[in-house]
Amino acid sequence: MNWCPGGDRLDQDIFDAMTEFITQLMQRGERLADRFDVPVSCMKALRRLDVPVTMKDLGQRLRCDPSFVTMIADALEQRGLAKREASVTDRRIKNLVLTPQGLELKASLEQETQCVMPWADALTEEEREQFLGLVRKMNVALAEQDGKPAGPDKGHAVKVKNTAAAAAVAAVLEEVTSSSTTAAG
Repeated sequence: MNWCPGGDRLDQDIFDAMTEFITQLMQRGERLADRFDVPVSCMKALRRLDVPVTMKDLGQRLRCDPSFVTMIADALEQRGLAKREASVTDRRIKNLVLTPQGLELKASLEQETQCVMPWADALTEEEREQFLGLVRKMNVALAEQDGKPAGPDKGHAVKVKNTAAAAAVAAVLEEVTSSSTTAAG
């Protein structure tokens, strides 16, 4: 058994509080997805679709495998939120592009997400800045432990597995850093 500095009751309390916090954030994300009739897995994709992007690039941005990107693209297309278009430079490559309805939903989701995040009401601006700094510091430490380079925003990247729950966690955790940046900036 490896010894871990600080492995005491306080660490267990932090773990328990973070577990409860993330669970509640996931539930809020799921309710938001239900309200807007979009799968949770598509919420993060909507945030990443600011310009036409190849399916491969979207997969890299979402940190998920190609089959999951195809499933997300299918769900967005079925709802009229995005469409696949041939690349101008190579017709074999398909870009995913938000439709006007998709752009509208993206804006609504971003606004709603910021409103339902607990730090928006519970923390002062100074506390939000401190919280953001602590989250980023922990993300950098996680990246370094995993042997990944950690840049200013690289630390908050979370590898998404091919499950809705992991996508929900990734979407919510992304909102933690994105919304805090917006609120603090």
